[in-house]
Amino acid sequence: MELSVCMAAKVDEIDYAVLAEELGYARVWVADSPMLWSDCFTTMGLIAKSTSRIGIGTGVAVAGLRLAPVTAAAHATVNRLAPGRVFCGIGSGNTAMRILGRKPMSIARFDEYLTELRPLLDGEEATLRDGRTVLPTRHVMQDAGFVAFQPRMPMYVSAFGPKSMAVAARHGDGVVLGGVNRAEDVKTVWQLLTAVAQKTGRTLDRSTFRTTLLGTMVVLEPGEAVDSDRVKAECGAYAMAVVHYVYEQWRQYGQAPPDAFAGIWDDYSAMIARVPEERRHLRIHLGHNCWVEPEEERFLTKEVIEAGCIVGTAPQLAERLTAMSAAGLDEIMILPTLATKEKVLRDIAAKVAPLLPTPPEVR
Repeated sequence: MELSVCMAAKVDEIDYAVLAEELGYARVWVADSPMLWSDCFTTMGLIAKSTSRIGIGTGVAVAGLRLAPVTAAAHATVNRLAPGRVFCGIGSGNTAMRILGRKPMSIARFDEYLTELRPLLDGEEATLRDGRTVLPTRHVMQDAGFVAFQPRMPMYVSAFGPKSMAVAARHGDGVVLGGVNRAEDVKTVWQLLTAVAQKTGRTLDRSTFRTTLLGTMVVLEPGEAVDSDRVKAECGAYAMAVVHYVYEQWRQYGQAPPDAFAGIWDDYSAMIARVPEERRHLRIHLGHNCWVEPEEERFLTKEVIEAGCIVGTAPQLAERLTAMSAAGLDEIMILPTLATKEKVLRDIAAKVAPLLPTPPEVR
């Protein structure tokens, strides 16, 4: 199991990535949501110039915000600064698109987009469709030193459901997961990935197809409650982001919320319903993965925290992560609350990492 960091792009806090490198984290995944945070590629470029070892990539880039050639060239620009350390995480835009009042990219279009993107990330020619027009494109001046498509940049596809996992299995070098908190969940993911990959004619090799979980962790002190004020301060923003996601799934697709949210659901839904419909998309994701809005603090129950976050004493966390690794999870990228992020990284590096088996070389 490799420990990595996901950071909300903040262009003047590059020292956070430097700290992650110093503490031994494998990668920094820079989140992409232009109407929430700083530009992810500007942030990645500054990280590239300020570090020497840590992997740098999008966590994840949003397909609907840019044409595939733009996404490829942006990654290749950073690869020029940090050759061999750059990777592309790519998704359909669960938050970044919805905060614009738009739905994430459809599965069919996402599949087509990745068909375009993968060869472009390799500096090769791809075919792009513009309405009824289909034309080839490639970076025609890549040999002049503007970008670097080598060393090869792996592409990891964000997938939270069966249809998107089929797309990830078809195109990706790995998959980015959410809501997978236990070894049993990882086993279920691999069963699903194996099944959908077979339908595409691909056999996934667990030694090379990478699985990464977006999540967060808090190291409990002996006897400390899961819903203590300190725990809420360190993982509350991520826990509420999970609530936001579940609400969007209910709002858009009619998916019933998990049982863990039963105690807050009516109150939370009523709070959001008071916002006019035409402005609701601007309210739902306030504080997203950075802080908890004051009126939402009451929703941070023990059940909500345990459903969205990995919380336990250092031995408990190590045991849980080791079991998840044995079930097929390669990496977890940790996304703490903004105000407590350095402390969370230090706690995990000092108390949990030494208890984990030595990870293999990054693929």
